[in-house]
Amino acid sequence: MAKLWIAVVFGTIGILASVASSQLSVGFYEKQCPQVEAVVQSFVQDAITRKPGVGAGLLRLQFHDCFVQGCDASVLIDSTKNNSAEKDAPPNISLRGFEVIDAAKAALETQCPGVVSCADIVAYAARDSVFKALFFPHLFQIKLTSCFSFLSQLGGPFWEVPVGRRDGTISRMKEANASLPAPFFNVAQLTQNFAAQGLSQDDMIVLSGAHTIGIAHCFTFSPRLYNFSANASTDPTLDPNFATALKKQCPPGKAAAFNSVVLDSHTPIHFDNSYYVNLALQKGVLGSDQVLFSDAATSKAIKTSSVDEESWRAKFAAAMIKMGSVKVKTGQQGEIRKSCRAVNHS
Repeated sequence: MAKLWIAVVFGTIGILASVASSQLSVGFYEKQCPQVEAVVQSFVQDAITRKPGVGAGLLRLQFHDCFVQGCDASVLIDSTKNNSAEKDAPPNISLRGFEVIDAAKAALETQCPGVVSCADIVAYAARDSVFKALFFPHLFQIKLTSCFSFLSQLGGPFWEVPVGRRDGTISRMKEANASLPAPFFNVAQLTQNFAAQGLSQDDMIVLSGAHTIGIAHCFTFSPRLYNFSANASTDPTLDPNFATALKKQCPPGKAAAFNSVVLDSHTPIHFDNSYYVNLALQKGVLGSDQVLFSDAATSKAIKTSSVDEESWRAKFAAAMIKMGSVKVKTGQQGEIRKSCRAVNHS
């Protein structure tokens, strides 16, 4: 663990320096709302204890927020009669965790009204969902004395979250449809999609490891299982036995479209590097995941992460800090929403 913490610290120094130009900083709320991290953490932990899948949902929520209009909580805004918002775009229909952000925001508005942005709550919640989310002693019946060692085995890396984001006032469905990566993208498309956010191909590979937790609905990958091409009924990059197992959970037809499978069939509740191991075994659920191993441009990095978990964890923490600074609004830009679901003037 000591090596991991050192790696995270040194691996993120350059990233922290780069986000400083965006006016984000660790401890931004120290004077005005010093309890903010504890409040968000408590709501995240409570939600995950009741519904473990919310952890992956909160992490995914920040990804989908930052890729559209930047990290400004625009994904949280509800649609109105005059506007179809991001959250109702097809790629966002399955997003989870909105109620956790709402609850944390309500508590913070009571304690320090008009201070903490919804965008920063999303960033804190994503971090806490990784670090805290996968620790369920009541599910595994372990003794409290072994809690900390168990957490180190199951939980993900920790990183300090630079904050000071302001909330956006624009949320459009069409922008979400245009900006979010699709589950069938190839490496060139994924690389271009991340580059549009100022993120490198290496960032893309590292951040894709978030799929070590969470689920996928059948409709996002069923084209790999049936009538894949003129020459193959099933995607040949899928392990045949794994493909058979997926077909049992996702039979053909619309009735099964919203059935779901875990993205990591090996260790679905561990935040570990099994995602990369699975790709090397041709057991990636999404086409956009498996292609990272199939393509020569990215396969080496996949193999490296599959055998060096400590390095990947440190890189993941650094990449999350970098992604969290994408096109942020600071200073007098945007606003601090009173409700995360609506802009203040609505």
